[in-house]
Amino acid sequence: MLANNLVRMIEGHAEQITADVINRLREDPELPNLKRLPEAELRSWACHILKHLGDWLSENEEKQIASCYEGLGRLRFEEHVPLHESVRNFQRLKNTMVVYIRNQGIRQTTMELYAEEELEHLLGCFFDKMIYYMVRGYELARRHAEVGVS
Repeated sequence: MLANNLVRMIEGHAEQITADVINRLREDPELPNLKRLPEAELRSWACHILKHLGDWLSENEEKQIASCYEGLGRLRFEEHVPLHESVRNFQRLKNTMVVYIRNQGIRQTTMELYAEEELEHLLGCFFDKMIYYMVRGYELARRHAEVGVS
């Protein structure tokens, strides 16, 4: 995978990227419920993804992604974070990673440009899976709560 160097760069700067994501989240008026969560929880969520990005991208472990992010969806439901805010936060993390790589100024050769494109494609596929399973977990928790109320 040509994007390995870029993945290692993201993993090595996970704290910096996480801080940027949290700052943007705190400034976003569209995320009032999510920004009320403890910073430690948000930091742990982002760092877990960023520090292990290579593992997430290289393992096609659909079961592991499903388990982890369905659990996050259930947690967000229990925390009363609206689903759209949770999805927006995933989008914000992915976009922050892409902007970080683009701002490094390493795009000079055709191969480097291709590596960046490959990374963006891999991130897109991975985040699509994460969002799908997070939404699924959220909806399962919501249905379970509705059945429990009846």
